[in-house]
Amino acid sequence: MTKPHDDNVPLMVIDVQNAFDDSRWGKRNNPFAEQNIKKLIEYWNVKQRLVIYVKHLSKNKESLFYYKSATSEFKEMIKPLPKDLIITKSVNSAFIGTNLEETLRENNCTNIVITGLTTNHCVDTTTRMAGNLGFNPILVSDATATFDRQSLNGETLSAEKIHEMTLANLHEEFAIIKNTEEIVTLF
Repeated sequence: MTKPHDDNVPLMVIDVQNAFDDSRWGKRNNPFAEQNIKKLIEYWNVKQRLVIYVKHLSKNKESLFYYKSATSEFKEMIKPLPKDLIITKSVNSAFIGTNLEETLRENNCTNIVITGLTTNHCVDTTTRMAGNLGFNPILVSDATATFDRQSLNGETLSAEKIHEMTLANLHEEFAIIKNTEEIVTLF
């Protein structure tokens, strides 16, 4: 990975939507993820860099991401500005069915800073695909979070362990993992 010191590095904010405030998701790790994301957004805005918001929308009326529901909206603390790019998707990867790859290539973006929800779903899938497409994704470890899950044998898998395992799987194979302070120092 080349040293990402240029101003041509977009910040990607994936699925930071009201849907993830629903209690059905269960216990979550990193309650400060949104604060760190907001800090990075503000930093990117001061530097006048591209911020890309990704919104997951569903046509399924039962989904928390149903496109007409209030739960599909971005969280209030993370509202895009008119200058920002908003991409909507209907699958885990922000690259499938969108113009994200074209947009990044048109803007000569090699490195991409990635944040959002949840670590082991859309953030993981988008990060892997960014790496597979030849970009250099930098995933911000404390600007993402996930929820407890049940294993196939009914055991509770903690959100913290799922988060750690996902970051470990991605690091130096699909992405570089940094925290918010490291990103601000790096850029």
